[in-house]
Amino acid sequence: MATDPICGMSVDEQSAELTLLRENRTYYFCSTTCLKEFSAPEHQLAQLKLRLAIAWPLSVVIVVLSYVYSPSGWPWVALALAGVVQFYPGLDFYRGTYDAIHNRVWNMDILIAVGTTVAFAYSATVVVAPAGLPHNYYFDASALIVTLILTGHYLEHLTRERARGSLRKLQELLPSTARVLRDGREVEVPVSEVRARDRLRVRPGGRVPTDGIVLEGQSAIDEAILTGESLPVEKSPGDSIIAGSINGEGLLTVEATNVGEDTLLAQIGQLVAEAETSLVPLQKLADRIAATFVPIVLVLAVLASLAWALAGVGLTIALLVLVSVVITACPCAFGIATPAAIVVGTGRAAEEGILFKGPDSLERASQADVVLTDKTGTLTRGEPSLTDVLAMPGVDAAHLLGVAAGLELGSEHPLAKAVRDAVARAGSAISPVRSLTAEPGRGIRGETDGRTVSILRGAAARTDRLELGPLVADSRRLESEGKTWSIVLEEGRPLGILGFSDEVAPGVREAISALAQDGIAAIMVTGDHEGAARRVAEQVGITEVHANVGPQEKLAIIQEYQARGKHVAYVGDGINDAPALAAADLGIAIGAGTDVAKEVGGVTLVRSDFRGVALALRTGRRTVGKVKGNLTWALGYNAVLLPIAAGALVPVFGLGIYNVLPITGALAMGLSSTSVVLNSLSLRFVSLAH
Repeated sequence: MATDPICGMSVDEQSAELTLLRENRTYYFCSTTCLKEFSAPEHQLAQLKLRLAIAWPLSVVIVVLSYVYSPSGWPWVALALAGVVQFYPGLDFYRGTYDAIHNRVWNMDILIAVGTTVAFAYSATVVVAPAGLPHNYYFDASALIVTLILTGHYLEHLTRERARGSLRKLQELLPSTARVLRDGREVEVPVSEVRARDRLRVRPGGRVPTDGIVLEGQSAIDEAILTGESLPVEKSPGDSIIAGSINGEGLLTVEATNVGEDTLLAQIGQLVAEAETSLVPLQKLADRIAATFVPIVLVLAVLASLAWALAGVGLTIALLVLVSVVITACPCAFGIATPAAIVVGTGRAAEEGILFKGPDSLERASQADVVLTDKTGTLTRGEPSLTDVLAMPGVDAAHLLGVAAGLELGSEHPLAKAVRDAVARAGSAISPVRSLTAEPGRGIRGETDGRTVSILRGAAARTDRLELGPLVADSRRLESEGKTWSIVLEEGRPLGILGFSDEVAPGVREAISALAQDGIAAIMVTGDHEGAARRVAEQVGITEVHANVGPQEKLAIIQEYQARGKHVAYVGDGINDAPALAAADLGIAIGAGTDVAKEVGGVTLVRSDFRGVALALRTGRRTVGKVKGNLTWALGYNAVLLPIAAGALVPVFGLGIYNVLPITGALAMGLSSTSVVLNSLSLRFVSLAH
């Protein structure tokens, strides 16, 4: 069974006729009203305002006629006014009932239509054919019930739109048009018509329409809302540029690379939309309750009404019992308990560059009690610099650096960029290396001039340390300084070693502290040597360190913690950590950049900010907590108020309570759904600060 994204009621995919395909995803609806609210919320809100503008004044007049000023013939006036309220503002309830019956599903509209129709029809019968019936009119009840429920829908609509504000903000970042260069002329076209390899002109102050590569011009680009980088980033020819970012003062010519659904912005929007409609395991229980709730309430209402009728209270009270029960019941609170919290939680996370992926990533984030994290690119900036080039006796340092640069030319490893940058600054020649082969957990190898060359990193470098001869002391010195080092080999013989240093990333200590406050242990698992690992661990507040660890050993450590009953979250940069990210209970890929949809793991952090790890786990816990709270509220509301509606308080207050129960029940029902959404909105204030 699918779930209606608006009201949360269950819908059978096989028989459903009300569907909508959006961004390669099919949504199912229990009624035309829900479909319209999902597909055209602004139009539906305008229609709701119009209905309320009619319903409220007419309902007030009916109440005045019923209780304040009742001139001769007033029941006929009340009948006419209540009829307008019942069949114009209340028309959608009948449409929803028809849709439900036609699609063989149960929804909230059935209860509302039954309750208000009984009250209106009974009162109309008393006016038109009063013979044998008590002269009691309940036009005020039928009109106010419709009006109050519509008011509740209006408030719920506003809060739901506010909850979806995060996704809408992302969507609004993209301009509607782009300036494309065609035949030497600049032509303004809709963004949807831009194709990959088109050349675009981005003017100063304008938003970038697609992902692309700068061809001409220089400018500072504001990417803060997408990458979290607080300062504008200087861009020049050859640099990548992200759709939705804001150009500074320079005029740029850009070649479009990723367009439409392939842009980073679209990928983020898609992931957020998928997360919003994902189900945590608790939702399965809520779905079962919502699916059977309406028929159970109808049976309860009929039985309660018959019981009171047999008790001799008269037809009027018996009908009011039926109206009170069906109007007070609120299955929507069950249906939206999960979606409301997930929409707000995932939207808030998206604003911080945190993307939850998969149907149960939020649940798994809420359960994590151990965080295993790599060092380079996660706890550190991931921008190491080459500080030491130490050649073996008889080896030219330039040759050592040239071979290393040739091997690292196409590598994505953080140390590779440091080598390339150093060669570029020195102006050294790069040795041409062919047949490059990456060796996960060890390094990279290839061939140059018929000779095999390679770089050994991490634990693999320490294994071969004894072959370094006179450089053994240098390697130990580098370790004592907290530096990382690699061995460059030619035909299996060391040419020398390269030393690298990397700074701790900002905010890491704050994030580790936040994890500790939440009872989550942070543990470093790195392929780097003990000295460098311990130095970083001391700076950020981590006490447990596993150093000199290769990919297979990382998997073993993850499995060891899982065997102890721990729920493990693993944090990696997504380049060398794919196996560990997949093996952990929750994989968190940090610094995904423009490849967010390709990353392994349940959570992707667009920004290279470790604080996102702590915030992601806290968001998961708070969101699942809100789901539980919403379901508890929905259960408690119905468990308390349905017996009251059925007559539990009659021994205390007498049968006169049914003069107000239908109206107060409608008010309570409307506020019940709204309170669930309002409770979920508090997730917008989740932060690392307690």
